[in-house]
Amino acid sequence: LDLRELRKSGRIGRIDVKLENKSGRIRGTIIIPSNLDRAETALIAAAIEIVDKVGPYSAKVKVFRIEDVRAEKRKKIIERAKEILRKWSKEEMPETRELTEEVLKAIREAEVIKYGPEGLSAGPDVDRADTVIIVEGRADVVNLLKHGYKNVIAVGGATVPKTIVELSKKKTTIAFVDGDRGGELILKNLASAVDIDYVARAPPGREVEELTGKEIAKCLRNKLPAEEYFESISKEKASTEKVREEAMTEVEALEVKIPDHIIKNIESLKGTLLARIYNDKWELVKEVPVRDLVSLLKEEIDSVYAVIFDGIITQRIVDAAYSKDAKILVGARIGDATRIPEKLVILSYKDILGQ
Repeated sequence: LDLRELRKSGRIGRIDVKLENKSGRIRGTIIIPSNLDRAETALIAAAIEIVDKVGPYSAKVKVFRIEDVRAEKRKKIIERAKEILRKWSKEEMPETRELTEEVLKAIREAEVIKYGPEGLSAGPDVDRADTVIIVEGRADVVNLLKHGYKNVIAVGGATVPKTIVELSKKKTTIAFVDGDRGGELILKNLASAVDIDYVARAPPGREVEELTGKEIAKCLRNKLPAEEYFESISKEKASTEKVREEAMTEVEALEVKIPDHIIKNIESLKGTLLARIYNDKWELVKEVPVRDLVSLLKEEIDSVYAVIFDGIITQRIVDAAYSKDAKILVGARIGDATRIPEKLVILSYKDILGQ
């Protein structure tokens, strides 16, 4: 316990004393670095506490803290390492990903060829493959090439090119179109001029160019023979018309119940892809993107009176609205909704605005 000997041997470091004279009394802080183990350090601390004189003066010593400097240094090193890694990941890693993506994009772009006299965007295997996937535009071709589908060719516009017509005579064709109104029109144009064998659609509201590899594979796996697809569409349209006729029996009585300012709001809602939820006083409760409508109805909203949104009325939305006791559901148009609850009135923009 001889501090002098311990200082000479390096077991105790340079002792630092900071003094403060206040009201004739001297207080101070003693800092003693130690290279001893925990038990020996604790023993030194206890020995210092029994000091009761400094020179001729009475004194009192109390140990406030024993600090493991190495642990603190390790902690600082770990925190600094985390900070460096975060900064590196933020600044350097994206650059690596961007370079990789740029290289892959260049490869994909290089794989897009011009096919036929019209110079249609296509994959390199269109001639070799027995089956050809027909899509709408160049971006669709690039996305399919990205995921390994090289037997793809784009229509490139509303008019069906002669090259596509000739290919359909020699090869099995799959029309792969967007899941929106534009996709329906492209499919209709193709069906009028091309011998289509199968039809594949992107999920409702999605475009082929934005699908992931897994989604593309699922869509192509779920393709339908063209005859079966168009037959199901005809049945769906007939069913939709029937639903619309049933809903229209209540339109006249309902029109007077929809305030003028709400009808004007429907006009302003066009093209926004927003949904508005009203209570029975026609006060706006919530406005959300259409993509969040179902989850909002299922989880956050307790009850609603009317739902008006800029989108297609599907069975999923009908079920979600009815689960919250909604009385009125208005959408841009009526889609595949076939099970309509008696107490829920479904209307399209055309039913209300007459256009």
